[in-house]
Amino acid sequence: MPITYQKALQYFLDYLKFQKRYSRHTIISYQNDLVSFFDFIQLTFGDTPLPDIKATFVRSWLASLKEQGMEAKSINRKISTLKSFFKYQLKEQVIALSPMGTIISPKISKRLPQFVDKTDINTLFSYVEFPDDWQGRTDRILLQLFYNTGIRQAELVGLKENQVDGYKKSIKVLGKGNKERIIPISLELLDLLKVYMTDKRKLFEEYDGDVLLVNSKGKKLYPRYVYSAVNKYLSKITTISKKSPHVLRHTFATHLMNNGADLNAVKELLGHSSLAATQIYTHNSIEKLKDIHKKAHPKA
Repeated sequence: MPITYQKALQYFLDYLKFQKRYSRHTIISYQNDLVSFFDFIQLTFGDTPLPDIKATFVRSWLASLKEQGMEAKSINRKISTLKSFFKYQLKEQVIALSPMGTIISPKISKRLPQFVDKTDINTLFSYVEFPDDWQGRTDRILLQLFYNTGIRQAELVGLKENQVDGYKKSIKVLGKGNKERIIPISLELLDLLKVYMTDKRKLFEEYDGDVLLVNSKGKKLYPRYVYSAVNKYLSKITTISKKSPHVLRHTFATHLMNNGADLNAVKELLGHSSLAATQIYTHNSIEKLKDIHKKAHPKA
């Protein structure tokens, strides 16, 4: 009897969780993509057994996503999900041939990552007023952590007190795929964190475990709070369209590259698994050099 979509999906998700050790967030993304795909297959082609799913079925699904206005980047992510899923089915001998062999990913127009200008960052930390209460202090520190370390939103939310090393002036971050990396921090930020941790113990009788940053109720920060805080303060100092935690990660990397940092070092600090992901920031640096040349060179 052929394996059902539901069982095949569950086995695959268990494989991602227990063998590949992917994060919950990543597994949910895979699950959503695959449920959407199987719903389309059943609705369009009926109860087709897994081994009988053909490349034409996949193309029909991708075409429907494009018709709905989905961007090439999102479609490529879904293609990547299907490739991983069918590769696993091949390995488990559920299918004899993957329908993904002839599927070509749509080209993505390369947009350079948006980042906040250095003068605007200086304005944020030197002139913008933060409320003199717990929320104001937390907001300021989370913004400084994003800009000074380039960590991801999920990494910041999950930061624990014991990941701050006062002796080595660094933080230990648990990133994608449970990979650890060490990021140096400034003495100024370290002192802020020390005072914050001391005051937290005085202010709250109870707070969420050993989490580094907490809200005004002593609870662990949730992603929506963090996004909202970043958006609120970036709106005060910049007109760029995106004002998210990830923009501060881009800003961290771009400012490092503009100051001549080694590409490999930036890769390690960001926790990228390959240089390809980091190289986008070299384009931002080249654009800045072109701009400087245009403004300063007499023949430009």
